[in-house]
Amino acid sequence: MTAVADRIEQASRTFEPSARLRKLGIGRGTAWLILIVILIVSLFPFWWALRTGLSSNSDLFAGEQSLLPAGYTNDNFERVLGTASEAEILDSLGRQNTGSFDFWQSLKVSVIVATAITVGQVLFSGMAAYAFARLRFFGRDKLFFLFLSGLMVPPIFTLIPNLIFIKNLGWLNSYPGIIAPFFFMTPFAVFFLRQFFLGISREVEEAALLDGAGHFRTFFGIIVPMSAAPIATLAILTYINAWNENIWPLVVARAPERQPLTVALGQFTAQQPGTSPDWSGLMAGTLLAALPIIVIFLVFGRRVVDSIGFSGIK
Repeated sequence: MTAVADRIEQASRTFEPSARLRKLGIGRGTAWLILIVILIVSLFPFWWALRTGLSSNSDLFAGEQSLLPAGYTNDNFERVLGTASEAEILDSLGRQNTGSFDFWQSLKVSVIVATAITVGQVLFSGMAAYAFARLRFFGRDKLFFLFLSGLMVPPIFTLIPNLIFIKNLGWLNSYPGIIAPFFFMTPFAVFFLRQFFLGISREVEEAALLDGAGHFRTFFGIIVPMSAAPIATLAILTYINAWNENIWPLVVARAPERQPLTVALGQFTAQQPGTSPDWSGLMAGTLLAALPIIVIFLVFGRRVVDSIGFSGIK
């Protein structure tokens, strides 16, 4: 009986690894299948936008629903970039071009606005985060909690007061009017950097203070170089948000020469009597407007994820 029991135990040990490997293989296959489905669902809107941008409006309105471009053409991208002639526009649209705008001027506005907002937010948010993390003053924690409560205020609530303030300053249809509400610190940016500053050892700062360095010199000479990764991450996130901002520029910048891409693209939905919106041109312009942000995220996406995890934000 003992010999039989030993053989059964040995056989079970022999087959156990195979069962585990088989179970592990099924689990990995299921996980990969789920990831592939999520990837397809996530990328499908980009493909559909590209497909629409490469299609002609006449074929789209005819009801063509294939996954491939309907009546393949490059005219939509040429119209957006301003390289198409008036004859080509009339040939592709069958009417006067009501969905045109200066792409390069709007791109210039978007770059200037997003860059200025990024520089301002990173600078002032970094100094505020350092003050909340290191300086000791009365009511610091309560003030920080009050400051963070701004995250619960929807931006639409401050739209009208900010608009009245910008109008009284005479900044409508100007760069300062578009940039001002986002130029200084935001609750998320301060919280993000404060979480990282709290994890930096105080010994280096104390040594600098003993050598006669002030808080500004300590911040710019020690804290900023040590915080290059989270600062770069915050800059990327801020740049993307500023690039995608639509409501505020739509309200404050009515002049075409001061409209960023997100607002200028609305020209493609303008209608004439008896005509339909230029959906093909809109999708072509949207893809071109999103291209810089897609490139930034592809290049720095891993840095953003790693820095957020390292900063303790779950």
